[in-house]
Amino acid sequence: MSTSTADRYTIITADSHAGGSHAQYREHLDPAYLEEFDAWRGKYRNPFKDLKDDRRQRNWDSERRWSELEADGVVAEVIFPNTVPPFFPSFVLFAQPPKPEDYQHRLAGIRAHNRWLVDFVNEAPERRAGIGQIFINDIDDAIEDAIWIKEHGLRGGILLPNVSPDVRWVRPLYDPEYDRLWKVLEDLEIPVNVHGGTGVPDYGPYPFSMLLYINEVQFYSQRPFVHFVLGGVFERFPRLKFVMTETGCAWVPPLLARLDEMIVRIRDTGATGEIRYSDANKRTMTATECFQQNCWMGVSQPGPADAAARDVMGADRFMWGSDYPHDEGSYPNTVAAIQKAFHDVDPADARAMLGGNAAALYGFDLDALAPLAAQHGPSVAEIHAPPAA
Repeated sequence: MSTSTADRYTIITADSHAGGSHAQYREHLDPAYLEEFDAWRGKYRNPFKDLKDDRRQRNWDSERRWSELEADGVVAEVIFPNTVPPFFPSFVLFAQPPKPEDYQHRLAGIRAHNRWLVDFVNEAPERRAGIGQIFINDIDDAIEDAIWIKEHGLRGGILLPNVSPDVRWVRPLYDPEYDRLWKVLEDLEIPVNVHGGTGVPDYGPYPFSMLLYINEVQFYSQRPFVHFVLGGVFERFPRLKFVMTETGCAWVPPLLARLDEMIVRIRDTGATGEIRYSDANKRTMTATECFQQNCWMGVSQPGPADAAARDVMGADRFMWGSDYPHDEGSYPNTVAAIQKAFHDVDPADARAMLGGNAAALYGFDLDALAPLAAQHGPSVAEIHAPPAA
């Protein structure tokens, strides 16, 4: 069988997760917080099964991680956080932005994670694009951390906190006070990532709270994009790189159509029904124009409907993701999952969507990955074979 990369796909997952253990984070924590961290760590009880059993090692054990990713056809990864940093109340992605009384400790926690991530990425820098964490409670701190992330080679960019409507201690994302942060991110070409599952309100201790969460999570995951469009952020910062990950993308075409219709109607008539709008509410760009100018999708475990959305989004804005090592991810059945979603996609589009777009956005060298793809990547024929009934 040929091992030419022309016959195989270079698979880059635009959505994987990793993090340090508490012992590793302790090594990267500001020494001023060590005594308090030890006390916090002694009381903390991890409620997440996959962070307690043997699977947790996949977050930081590179040998095991690469053995599983390569066996699944994946040769490079964009890394979101996963474990629980120092002083966090819960899983990193689900935790709301820190309240003022918790801010300094939580900030020390994400800075420890970022230092750990630099070391983790440097174990295989051509294969990993790490995404650093910031908080936006203090804009000066956010700018400082974004610059640190850039200077330390975390080319995945920053993870932008999603502000839920019940968080009153942090400005909403459309607040113009953030413009100086967006300016730095734009000028330094730092990708801005938001991740699905974030930004939901606290539903309270009800037995059906998780039912509410799973029903509304997609809506809250879409809010940062809507707020950037309607708040004019993309108009003011046309070179800002904005990525939405692990939210699917079949919803993108209908949302763009709905927002476009509203934006044009208000721009043309100044009204929706009895509501009248000032010129400050009239957008110069439609949502579709904003998306095509600024946005990419990190699409985890895509189905055929997600793949079909490329006809509206553009195939160059679609980045496949596996969500490794989460239980809901495609591992260890990634090749079969890709085949199901991509078997009828034009190979040139598939090559871009499965790795080329992530390489261009996050700075992977496809030539450096070519030998690995020749060895581990799925064949073009395999992906485009009709899926089993």
